[in-house]
Amino acid sequence: MEHPLDEIDGVVSVTSGYTGGTKATPTYEEVSAGTTGHAEAVQVIFDPAKVNYQKLVDVFWRNVDPLTANAQFCDHGTQYRSAIFYQDDEQKRAAEVSKLVVAKRFDKPIATQIVQAGPFWPAEGYHQHYYKTNPVRYKFYRYNCGRDQRLEQLWGKPSNPS
Repeated sequence: MEHPLDEIDGVVSVTSGYTGGTKATPTYEEVSAGTTGHAEAVQVIFDPAKVNYQKLVDVFWRNVDPLTANAQFCDHGTQYRSAIFYQDDEQKRAAEVSKLVVAKRFDKPIATQIVQAGPFWPAEGYHQHYYKTNPVRYKFYRYNCGRDQRLEQLWGKPSNPS
């Protein structure tokens, strides 16, 4: 999610990390083992004068598989669950309404969770902006995981691929 959110005018920063679990300061190894209850997530800081929360949620939906529980593309486990973590009641309402709109598009139930945000733990430095620091590996990963193909199947051809 870092890449598509980073591309939005008004997004100040996108930080990869972990949330929704039980352990303070988890490591990638702990989270990827599936033992901490955390989800891999991004923390988005944005300027509401330039971009609204709804736009961020719309970009989120177009970059996930909302129909598959506990997985995203070739990554499987609860740490890869699809979720929107909200900060306040206004964000919760916007996320819930957007989920209802998305649900009308599909014949299967939406697996994406809408969850109150808890503590966020930034991932290790080598995870930050991976798409920029490892562009060839990032593209290879996207292709081999079938990410772009699945997103096109779900949402149609992107108008601005990320």
